[in-house]
Amino acid sequence: MTVIAMWAHPRSVSTAFLRMMIERGDITVVHEPLVLLTDHGEVTVPGADGGTATVRTPGALLAHLAELGTAGPVFFKDTLEYHYTHLFEHPEQIAGFTHTFIVRDPARAIASHHAVKPGMECREAGYEHQWALYELAWRATGVRPLVLAAERLLADPAGQVGTYCARVGLPYLPDALSWQPGERPEWRTNRPWHLDASASSAFHAPEREYEVTVHNDERLRRIYEHHLPYYERLVEHAI
Repeated sequence: MTVIAMWAHPRSVSTAFLRMMIERGDITVVHEPLVLLTDHGEVTVPGADGGTATVRTPGALLAHLAELGTAGPVFFKDTLEYHYTHLFEHPEQIAGFTHTFIVRDPARAIASHHAVKPGMECREAGYEHQWALYELAWRATGVRPLVLAAERLLADPAGQVGTYCARVGLPYLPDALSWQPGERPEWRTNRPWHLDASASSAFHAPEREYEVTVHNDERLRRIYEHHLPYYERLVEHAI
């Protein structure tokens, strides 16, 4: 079984990474199944027969991903606005997965998050949930999870993706580092979150500046200060 998980906080460049995985063409890719399941009560995912399947519980979802992984490699990425309690109550369901994480400077990620969702709550920044899951994945698998730093990925896509592939057991396919821009069907449910990825054709450093930031907004500053220690713990392990 090969199931590779990427656990991200929102606005971490993780959707561009998923788009690169789609471009490979040799792996089943699943977009944010846990967050969609949490938000909507069900999620449609690729089926083992080439069609689709609808699952309605975290346990059924994880079992389905494991089943898919017996037929060929699976990559899924999820964002950690939520503390997914089921993972902590049933770590055996993720013990056979390969766990990876991606983090981005929280000052920039939080400003970007606020631009999409001005009413964001502190927990939704996601770093605290990431760190808890990092420790859980390490305990469950006995392997320290791989961590990507978004800034390093954007500065050196070939090097970072090449190392990532070597660590998770995938061949490195340099042609997948570029793609045709356009919206993906799996992004339509949460379209505002994926506009940058839809417009992209490769990994590139964002040029946008934000009017409201952790430097000029007290509420965002408090969110930043809460999550910064978790980011620092995670990025310490980045490749």
